[in-house]
Amino acid sequence: MTKIDIILPAMGEGVVEATIIKLLVNTGDKVSEDDILVEIATDKVDSEITAPEDGIIGEILFTEDDTVKVGETIMYLQKEGDEETSNSTIDEIPETKLVNTEPLEFDRHKTEEEKLDIDATIVNADDIPYKTETGSFISPLARNIIKQERISLKELNSIKATGLNNRITKRDILLFLESPETKQQEKIIELKKENITINKPQSISQTDDVDIIKMDRVRQLISKHMLNSIRTSAHVMSAVETDLTNIVNWRNRNKEKFFALHSEKITFTPIFIEAVAKAIKDFPMINISIDGENILMKKHINIGMATALPDGNLIVPVIKDADKQNLSGLAKNVNDLANRARNNKLQPDEIQGGTFTITNYGGFDNIFGTPIINQPEVAILGIGAIKKQVSVIETPTGDTIGIRNKMIMSLSYDHRAVDGALGGMFLKRISDYLESFNELDLK
Repeated sequence: MTKIDIILPAMGEGVVEATIIKLLVNTGDKVSEDDILVEIATDKVDSEITAPEDGIIGEILFTEDDTVKVGETIMYLQKEGDEETSNSTIDEIPETKLVNTEPLEFDRHKTEEEKLDIDATIVNADDIPYKTETGSFISPLARNIIKQERISLKELNSIKATGLNNRITKRDILLFLESPETKQQEKIIELKKENITINKPQSISQTDDVDIIKMDRVRQLISKHMLNSIRTSAHVMSAVETDLTNIVNWRNRNKEKFFALHSEKITFTPIFIEAVAKAIKDFPMINISIDGENILMKKHINIGMATALPDGNLIVPVIKDADKQNLSGLAKNVNDLANRARNNKLQPDEIQGGTFTITNYGGFDNIFGTPIINQPEVAILGIGAIKKQVSVIETPTGDTIGIRNKMIMSLSYDHRAVDGALGGMFLKRISDYLESFNELDLK
């Protein structure tokens, strides 16, 4: 048999190691091409490593919770059909993709009595296909859940695949089980009775007064990242009120036309990103990071947009070279990254390399916030909800009273490198660009 090294692939700039959070195979298991072998996690993203081809799992060199460096061999895959064994590493690096690893454990092995007890209309443990009738590939972890939940073939073929390359993932199965249309509420109740939670933290102990809930791994990483930012940067904040009436009116008039022309929905986010990119070009000392006593000026304007995930966690996909894109290009990138972020389809390099971050708490109808800097950047812009207000309108012929659409923006910045004058002028420049928005500039 030919021995193929399954290595930890490069996960993007700055990522040198990862932690094994779940091994999905054992020594001697037969696997097919694209089967998921191991779930890994870095401080930025969770990923899966898949089998490059059919074979049998040989020696596994690491266990769960071990830290592996990029390029190290995690396990060996033995290819059937060859008489000799070699230690050559395949040229093609195993595919990686983002996943949302939730703290759920499922029984992977049914007893024979349990298999025989399954109704004829239900998928038997040994009869679950590797692909649905619609061509969706079923990952090994999803197959295990299908076995446990006794999902019928008809139900299986109705499940929407959101994984990479039309793959049905664990999350797809859990969303299916939660959907009222599937009439699977009794199964969810059974899971909860067994102290297995879906889309909420799992209580590990309780007293008369409190339930003690362990943070999931992603929440732990976010916690460490935020605390590190507070310890690292001297946080200062400025705020400004911005009149978005022209933008709101333009969007209301043109959103259907914009979609017909570009096949993309136009939200406020790409407009905000465009204004921020222009302001950064005016004030390049915002687009920096600090390394000891050195200031690193970034040559690219890469704007991260904080995105809330369905499980309550947060991820920050990055719009690369935002200053070089027009509004339609930004809209396309924003929609694509946001959708793939919520469906766990981002690639590792799409959440790295940011030089400035925008977080929009206005989507939750909050008008003001104090965002924490996303290290190693030196500033982050918080965007509040757009609200109609009675305002004084200054005109050449005198002041009047009118209804305006206004929003509060707050900028947190690192006072080690950004003084109040720079932070305040930069924030005011963003506001100026938004208030002077003119649809003629888009033509």
